[in-house]
Amino acid sequence: MILLSEVFYYLFNMSISASLVGIVVLLLGKIKKLPRRLVHILWVIPFLRMWIPVGIPSKYSLMTLISKFFTPRSVVLYDGGLEFTFANYTMAADNYFPITYKVSLIEKLFGIASIVWIIVAVSLVIVSSIIYGVTKSELKDAGILRDNIYVSDKITSPAIYGVFRPKIIVPKDYELRDLHYVVAHESAHIRRKDNLWRVIAVISASIHWFNPFAWLFLKRFLEDTELACDEKVLADCGEDEKKAYALALVDCAESTNVFVSPFGGAKIRVRIDRILSYKKLSVISVVSSIVFAVAIGYVLLTNAS
Repeated sequence: MILLSEVFYYLFNMSISASLVGIVVLLLGKIKKLPRRLVHILWVIPFLRMWIPVGIPSKYSLMTLISKFFTPRSVVLYDGGLEFTFANYTMAADNYFPITYKVSLIEKLFGIASIVWIIVAVSLVIVSSIIYGVTKSELKDAGILRDNIYVSDKITSPAIYGVFRPKIIVPKDYELRDLHYVVAHESAHIRRKDNLWRVIAVISASIHWFNPFAWLFLKRFLEDTELACDEKVLADCGEDEKKAYALALVDCAESTNVFVSPFGGAKIRVRIDRILSYKKLSVISVVSSIVFAVAIGYVLLTNAS
């Protein structure tokens, strides 16, 4: 039987891996010319690192480069046709099946830490579930406007509510407005399943609550979700429609609910700047972005050789 302390030992090392690759994604996000849709996809990598303990060794891995400066022990978990390894940064154990620690003090520390970890992690997941449930229940009385668009006097900005049957809900004073761009933006969120990815990201950060980078990554992921969605809408807009789309954002309040995809989410000024400077990607740019994403994914998801 796997002990809780063993689970936390693996999770702690996974969190370190996620932090390292997440920092790279953060730095790549600083490159303004990179499409936000590409950066948004790259955020999948650190979140995968938070959940998947193993990787394939490669000499082209980021971890191989890091190992030149300090040497984390790479533990082989499976050595068949394809080798799977576990990146062990703490190097606090002598054996791993089961884990036997080098000194009893470390074993006690991981034992205590694992209990604290599971209590806080479960509490955060429960609290998040309650917040999501309360938010959903408060909007049950939203009146239908048309199609999948509803009206509520309990919100201040248009947003998508719900994960599996998402609805577009707008504030009461939006009834007589032109909702063209609001609907376009929120429909893009629905097609991209953004609320589902939000829930997965929040759960990931809750499981790795002890890692401050997890919360930073969550914040930046949610911001890039909105920027990526803007790009998706702008890809189908003419040049003259960019200003109209930007003006539609001005009146929107920034949402503080992590479980909804709001029209006024992220930093409004940043979004407006990117909207006004947006240029459609050429075929070559799209192909280059795909190749770049695949290459970065390989470098960041593989382990040290």
